[in-house]
Amino acid sequence: MTNRIAFGCTGLIALALLATPLPSEAQTQPNSRVSAAGNYLAGRHAGNQRDAAAAASYYRNALRNDPRNADLLNRAFVSFLAAGDIDEAVKLAERVLQVDKTDRVAQLALGLRSIKAKQYAPARAQLAQSVRGPITDLAATLLGAWAFSGANDWRGAVESIDRLAGADWYAIFKDLHAGLILEAAGQKKEAGKRLERAYKLDSSALRVVEAYGGWLSRNGTKDEALAVYQKFDEALPRHPLIVEAMAAIRDGKKLPLLIDSPQSGAAEVLYGLGAALGRRGGEELGLVYLQLALYLAPAHPLALLSLADLYEGLKKHEAAIKTYERVPATSPLRRNAQIQLALNYDALERTDEAKKAIEKLIADNPRDIEATTALGNILRGRKQFAECADAYSKAIAAVDNPGKSNWVLFYFRGICYERAKQWPKAEADLRKSLDLYPDQPQVLNYLGYSWVDQGLNLDEGMRMIRRAVEQRPDDGYIVDSLGWAYFRIGNNDEAVKHLERAVDLKPEDPTINDHLGDAYWRVGREPEARFQWSHARDLKPEPEELVKIEEKLKVGLREPESSAAEANKPRPNGG
Repeated sequence: MTNRIAFGCTGLIALALLATPLPSEAQTQPNSRVSAAGNYLAGRHAGNQRDAAAAASYYRNALRNDPRNADLLNRAFVSFLAAGDIDEAVKLAERVLQVDKTDRVAQLALGLRSIKAKQYAPARAQLAQSVRGPITDLAATLLGAWAFSGANDWRGAVESIDRLAGADWYAIFKDLHAGLILEAAGQKKEAGKRLERAYKLDSSALRVVEAYGGWLSRNGTKDEALAVYQKFDEALPRHPLIVEAMAAIRDGKKLPLLIDSPQSGAAEVLYGLGAALGRRGGEELGLVYLQLALYLAPAHPLALLSLADLYEGLKKHEAAIKTYERVPATSPLRRNAQIQLALNYDALERTDEAKKAIEKLIADNPRDIEATTALGNILRGRKQFAECADAYSKAIAAVDNPGKSNWVLFYFRGICYERAKQWPKAEADLRKSLDLYPDQPQVLNYLGYSWVDQGLNLDEGMRMIRRAVEQRPDDGYIVDSLGWAYFRIGNNDEAVKHLERAVDLKPEDPTINDHLGDAYWRVGREPEARFQWSHARDLKPEPEELVKIEEKLKVGLREPESSAAEANKPRPNGG
C-alpha cells in the first residue's frame, strides 16, 4: 500500500532533482592509515546501501584520522543530513564552508539553524547564498520570505516571492506561501486572493485545500469552506485531516491557521518540496529536505509520513517503522501511521506482529475499512486466500453504498476467491469492480486473462486485455497477459512478439521468462526456449512453478490435451 495520506501536491508539480554532487573518487586523497581507509570504504558501502546513519558514523570516524580531507568532510555532512542528525550536520556545515564558501547545501543548513534561533537577518543572508538551481532557488526564496516574515516585514516577504521567476510549477508554491505569510500578518483579504489562486491551480493538493478551506472557515461562509473540503473528499475519500476539518466546520468552528510561525512556515516549505521530490525520483534531495523540515518541526505528521513512505520505497523498513512511531498520538494521522507500520512489520517477515497490530485497530473500530483492507492485503501477500477473502468481505460490509473508490475491495476479494479456486465468486467480484470503475486496467487484465486461460469468453477476454495494454503499454505484467492469452488461443507468433516485449519490461520476473520459453518452443525456437526456462529457474520462481520448469528443461513442452479454443466450444447441457 502506498502512503497516499502524505502526498501533498499533484498534477502541476513536475520537479527535477538537483542534488549537490559529491567529489569524485579521483579527487579523494590517498590515505595510508588503515583505520581511516577502512572507515571510508565502510562509509561508501553504507551510503550505497542507503544507510545514512551508518555512513555518517563511518565518515566521522575517518575524519578524526584525516580532518582536512574535503571529500570525507562533504560526505559526512551530507550523510548526517540524510540521517536526520541536523545538529551534527550544522557543525560540519561550518567546516565545509571554510573549504568551499559556495556550498549551497551547507549555506541552507546554516540558514535554517538561524531561522530556528529566530536570527532572521543572518538567515536571509545565508539562504541567499544557497541558490543556483530550480529547486534550490525556489526553496531559498520561500525560506527567505519566512525569514522576512519573522522580522515583521510581510511586504518584503511577498515581494521576494513575486520577484522569483522560474518554471510553471513554481506558481502553486509561490501563491500558497504568499497567502500563508499574508494571513499570518493579518492581511486577510490579500491572503484569500493568493490562496484562492493556488487552489485554482490545483484543487487536489492537500495543503492548498487545507489552507484555502481554513481561510474560508475564518473569513468566508460555512458552506464555501465545506465545498472546498467536500470536493477533495470526493476524489480521495476519508482523508483524516479532511474528515476532521469538515466535522469542525459543521459544528460551527473556525479552523486554526495552518501556519502560526516563521519556523513552521519554513518547515512547510521543506515538507512540500521534499514530499514532491521523493515522489518523483529525487529520493536523495527529498530525504534531506524532509529531515530538515523535521529539524524545524519535529512532530510534523505529514513530513513524518512522507519520510517513512520514502524509506519504504528504498526498502528501509526498520527506518520506516521508527519514523511512523514518531507520529504524535494526538494526530488524526496516527491511525494511518499504525496501519503502515504494521505493513512494514510484514515486509520484515514479522507477520504475526503485523496481524496483531492491525487486529487491535479493527477491534477498536470494527468498521475501519482501511485497517481491514490492510489485514486483507497482508493475508493475500501470504497466500492465505480464504482468510483474505473474509477480511475483504468485512471491509465491503462496512461500506454503506459502494462507489468508484471501492473498486479495489472487490478486485482484491476477487483475486482471493480466484486463487482459492472459487471462480464463480471471483468472477462476480471482478465484474462488480468493473461496474464501479469501468475500464480499470488492472481489473480488465485480471478478468480477461482469467477467462482466456480457462478457455471462456475468448473474444471479450482478449478485448479486455488489449484495452488494458492500451492504457498501460509499459506494464510488463499486463503485456505478459496479452502475450500469454495469444499463446493460449494458439496464435504463437503474436505470443512471442508480446512476451518478448514483456520480458524487456520485466526482465527479472520468472513467470514472464517462463511464458516466453513456452512460446519459443511452440514456434520451433527450442534452444532459446531452454535458455528462457533456465533463466526463469534461476530467478527463484514459486516452488510449484519450479517443478514444472525443471520438467520442461528435461523433456520440453508437452503438447496440450486441448486448446483454449476447443475448451470454449459449447458443451452438453450448457456445461
